Amino acid sequence: MASAPQPSLPLFYKDLMPLNSRDHITWSNRRSNTAKWLVGQHAIPLTADEFAQAQRNFPIVFSQGEDPLPIALMGLNEGVNTFVDDEGTVKDPIYIPAYIRRYPFMLARLDEKAENLSLCFDPTCGTVGEFDDGQKLFDKDGKPTAETQQILDFCEQFEQAGVKTKAFVDTLKEHDLLMDSEISISQDENKDQPFIYRGFQMVDQEKLRALDTKVLKAWSDNGILPLIYAHIFSLELMRQIFSRQVQQGTGPKLPEAAAEKA
Repeated sequence: MASAPQPSLPLFYKDLMPLNSRDHITWSNRRSNTAKWLVGQHAIPLTADEFAQAQRNFPIVFSQGEDPLPIALMGLNEGVNTFVDDEGTVKDPIYIPAYIRRYPFMLARLDEKAENLSLCFDPTCGTVGEFDDGQKLFDKDGKPTAETQQILDFCEQFEQAGVKTKAFVDTLKEHDLLMDSEISISQDENKDQPFIYRGFQMVDQEKLRALDTKVLKAWSDNGILPLIYAHIFSLELMRQIFSRQVQQGTGPKLPEAAAEKA
């Protein structure tokens, strides 16, 4: 079974293989209560459709570069996810981003000339294979089961949400509202040695307030303004995530000289 071409793989995915009845007619999808692929992942892609729910648990920021993406921060430091343990078990009742729930499946174009996207999966995930348990992906006649159709529907919805998200971000870029940002967080015992976090973008609130009232009215009507406010309000959770890291012993370390002085 040949894998699809691998020019570059998105977060979580180590390999990508098209799902088909010829090679996978006896395969099943096995649900799991753990997500090992989440361990150590601190920044998760987010769609605009999820802002209202995600902003209750995570700071929402935007990645840097020419094509920024909304990101839910599950930790502030590389390699730290404050919401899962070492086995990938989610420790709190939180909103789980669709990007996480989609794995190990995704829609992908098997070659640049193909017009349609194909349902693919990561064969290294450990939850899709020839198992005695789990939900069958094809029936004995090679037709997709209800499980496969449900997976396909979810992946299609995710792609549609991605199109809406790009349109939202493009609107922010068109009005030059995204700016490189940083946040400074200090602990009570080391107020003169704050930790500085950079490498992300947020909405420039001064430019937002300076927009024409007609634009703001239109954005209020079409749902763009509520998304912006969800992003802005979520930034208050930065310090909460930092506190979670400190409590879990995964917070950043002071430089040795500063630690000795403290």
